[in-house]
Amino acid sequence: MTDSLVQTLSVLFAAVVFPGGIFAITLGLALKGFDRRVFARLQRRVGAPLLQPFYDVLKLMTKRTLVPENANLVVFLMVPLLGLASMGVAAAMIPIPGLYDPSPAFGDLLVLFYLLSVPAVMLMLAGSASGSPFGGIGFSREMAIMLAYEGPILLVIVSVALKTGAALGQPICLSLSEIVRYQQVHGAYLFDPWMWPAVLTYIAFIPANLGISPFDIPEAESEVLEGPLIEYSGVALGLLKLTSAVKSVVVIGLGIVLFFPNGPEGLFGLVVFALKCLVITVCGVSVLRAAVGRMRIDQAVIFYLKWPELLGIASLALVAMNL
Repeated sequence: MTDSLVQTLSVLFAAVVFPGGIFAITLGLALKGFDRRVFARLQRRVGAPLLQPFYDVLKLMTKRTLVPENANLVVFLMVPLLGLASMGVAAAMIPIPGLYDPSPAFGDLLVLFYLLSVPAVMLMLAGSASGSPFGGIGFSREMAIMLAYEGPILLVIVSVALKTGAALGQPICLSLSEIVRYQQVHGAYLFDPWMWPAVLTYIAFIPANLGISPFDIPEAESEVLEGPLIEYSGVALGLLKLTSAVKSVVVIGLGIVLFFPNGPEGLFGLVVFALKCLVITVCGVSVLRAAVGRMRIDQAVIFYLKWPELLGIASLALVAMNL
C-alpha cells in the first residue's frame, strides 16, 4: 500500500474506532453513567444503573424518527450526523501519552478549537430547523452563551501555545503532541503558578460547553422543554445523545492534554487517562450541578464576559511577561 493510503486508513481508524468513534462513545457514555449515579447520591437517591446511558441510546436506536410537519427536513436530519462526525474527528485529535499521537492530517490545536464549536452550531441549527418556538428560544440562548465562553477559551489556548512555543524556540506551538511531550519532560502546567489563571478559565469553560448546570440554559427542561432537542426522537435523538457523550470526552480530554498529560505509557496510560476523565467529571460536573442552580441567560453571559474573560487575559499577560 502507498503511504497516502496507509495514512488515510489510519486517519479513518482514529476517527471511527480509537481514540475517536467507538472508544470515545463508550468512554463518554460511561462518564455520563457515573455522573448520573454520583449526582443521585449527592441528592440522597439511589440513581440509575451505571449502564443506563447505554440502555437509553440503544432504546432510541430502535425507535422511529418523527419529523415535524413544518421542519426543514434536510437540515433537521443532517444535524445529528454532522455533530457526531465532527466530534469523532475532534476525539481523534486528542493524544494519549505513550499510546497514540494524532496524525498531522488532522490539523492542530486551532482546528480542534473550531471543531469544539460545531456541536453548539448544530444545536442552533436543530432549534431553527425544527420549527418549534421552544427550539427558537434554545437557538438564541445557545448562541448568546457560546459567544460569551468562546473568548476565554481562545485566550487559554493561545496562552498554552505561546508558553510551549517559547520553550521550544518557536513563535507559537499549536501541536498537541508537542505540548504533551514538553510537559512530560518539564512538568505539567497544572503545577505552574503562572498557568493557574488558565486552568481556572478552562474549568469554568467545561460546564458551559457541555451544557450542564448552572449553564444548561439552552436546553432547560423546566423552561423550554429541551429547547433545540424538543422535536427530536428515535435515531436522530440517539445520535445527538452520542454527540454529547463524545463531546464530554473531547472537552475533558483536551483539558488533560493542556494541563496534566503526565502519566504512564501504553495501555496503563490509557487507564490513567480514563480515570482522570472520571475524576474531572465527578468533581467538575456532578458536584457542580448538584450544588448550583441554573442561571438566567443574562447572568451566564455576564459571568463569562467578566470573570473567565479576566482570568484568560491575566493568563495571557503572565505568559507574555515570562517569554
